[in-house]
Amino acid sequence: MESTGRFVLEPDAIRVLEQYNIPYPEHGFARSPEEAARIAGELGYPVVLKVVSPDVVHKSDASGVVVGVGDGKEVRTAFEQIWDGVQAAVPKVRIAGVLVCKQAPDGLEVIVGALDDATFGPTVMFGLGGIFVEALKDVSFRIAPLERRDAEEMVAEIKGYSLLMGARGQAGCDVSAVTDLLMAVSQMVTDHAEIKELDLNPVRVYEKGLMVLDARMMERKGQ
Repeated sequence: MESTGRFVLEPDAIRVLEQYNIPYPEHGFARSPEEAARIAGELGYPVVLKVVSPDVVHKSDASGVVVGVGDGKEVRTAFEQIWDGVQAAVPKVRIAGVLVCKQAPDGLEVIVGALDDATFGPTVMFGLGGIFVEALKDVSFRIAPLERRDAEEMVAEIKGYSLLMGARGQAGCDVSAVTDLLMAVSQMVTDHAEIKELDLNPVRVYEKGLMVLDARMMERKGQ
């Protein structure tokens, strides 16, 4: 994928999400430990720090994420830890800065994605997030643009649907918010033909509402 498209820096991807009212944690972009600490203090703790680099698509694999940061001293340490760790993991890496995000509450994790399929064109994907998407391959697909009933069917047809509905005494999740997110992503990739691939993972779903915690976007080269 990396060889056939241009990786969009996450702050830029977030700005596209905001155009479609897709929820993302409060955040700020820092270029120094002191700036990161200032942003974190304004957001309120705990926070998450994530590397912003055109050379790092999978941040966790490159030591580019620190979660549960609880005060200014920890923020400065985490910033330097990310900077040093990513440089060690990715030779000749270019680091634009670090994204400081308000840490979201725990919730059921799902994945929402899209790709420009060579045969079908823009296609939207949904499934359980985290380890489930890799271990179970429990995902559904539809060709964009979606009708709302398409999005509802995508959610209902995965094997893990019972988890969304509140299996084993757990509270149910806001399935309507998930449907809204699928519709928003469908509209986004329909409007923006330059988007080659979009990966929102994880998305945490709550009893009411949801939050996209990470956005990975690829554009066609030359866009």
